[in-house]
Amino acid sequence: MSTTHFYDVQLHWNHDRIGTVSSSILPQSIEVATPPEFPKGVANIWSPEHFFVAAVNSCLMTTFLAIAENSKLEFDTFDSKAVGKLEMVDGKFMVSEITLSPVVTIKDATMKEKAERILHKSEAACLISNSVKSKIVFEPSILIGSEIISA
Repeated sequence: MSTTHFYDVQLHWNHDRIGTVSSSILPQSIEVATPPEFPKGVANIWSPEHFFVAAVNSCLMTTFLAIAENSKLEFDTFDSKAVGKLEMVDGKFMVSEITLSPVVTIKDATMKEKAERILHKSEAACLISNSVKSKIVFEPSILIGSEIISA
């Protein structure tokens, strides 16, 4: 596998503060807009800030899935909530922090430590997290059946 990859993304401005993001290799396009917290922002449309936080969160998931498969971890579900903190830092807006709260459900309590290791390894190996200067706060949990156990 090559160690260099390229991902093309096109953006077309539609009107007002709304555009459409697409890629030559993907069938769907996604509407994007200035978030409503900003002047002339638009509610109910994905924003660059949403995409940024989603990129970190979805990278965690895909990294976890790969490592879990390679480690032969049997799990029932993976869910993750991510919250990005946008604030003014040194006179500029930035997403200064992203809190990731993944929850992995397993059936076998003897797999708890393995699941914890894989979660932490996934966070450390996430290429998107490693590519941004935002602080990443990692708060994983393991569910065994319906019992929550912090990782």
